[in-house]
This record gives sequence, structure tokens and C-alpha cells, in this order.
Amino acid sequence: LVTEALKEIKTISTDDAHKMCNDNKCNLIDIRDIRELQNEGQVDGANHIPRGMLEFWLDPGSPYYKKEKFDDINKKMVLFCAGGLRSALATKSLKEMGYKNIAHINGGFASMIDNGFKVVKE
Repeated sequence: LVTEALKEIKTISTDDAHKMCNDNKCNLIDIRDIRELQNEGQVDGANHIPRGMLEFWLDPGSPYYKKEKFDDINKKMVLFCAGGLRSALATKSLKEMGYKNIAHINGGFASMIDNGFKVVKE
């Protein structure tokens, strides 16, 4: 499934994602489970949307829609998970829902912490 999803979605490098974040050009979305955030920390400035709620929180027709999660819904949505597999599938799902300005980060959180993203722990 991931291999097929990667053929249909945009994948960006951690360097590109870091630049977009620094330039305030994207909504960075962490889809990892809450326990992963608690154990490993979270990327400073990222929005947390658990993978299991993603489609519900981003569907304007859903009673769970959370438009307030973003400062600008028109910015590119850049998803990441721990290693890039779940975010690839999630990005494909959002594309199928009609989102066009979306991408996911190659290598996910593991790659991000090695490439300049600030991680905060509670």
C-alpha cells in the first residue's frame, strides 16, 4: 500500500520541510500516536492530529472538523509520522478527500530530529 501511495503523492525532504517551516509556508502535522509524543517528544510548532482522527478532523462535513487547528488552512499541509509510512498513506487519503496542497516528509520524525527540527518534551 505504501509503495502505491508514494507513486501518487508528493514526498519532500526534511531540508525542504525545515525551510518551509522557517518561512511560515506550511502547516506541519504530526500524525503519530499521543504515546509517541509523550515518549519521544514533539516537533516544536507542529499540529498534532492522531492518525485515527485525521480524516474526521479535516473533513469540513464532519461534526469533528477542526479548522481552528491551523493558522491558515490554505498553506501546504506537511504530514509526518515516525518513519514516513503512515504519513504516506495519510497524505494519499487526504488527496483522495480533495486536498491538493499536501505532502509528507521522507523519513518522518526520525529524520527530522537528525536534521535541525527542534523537539520539545513535556
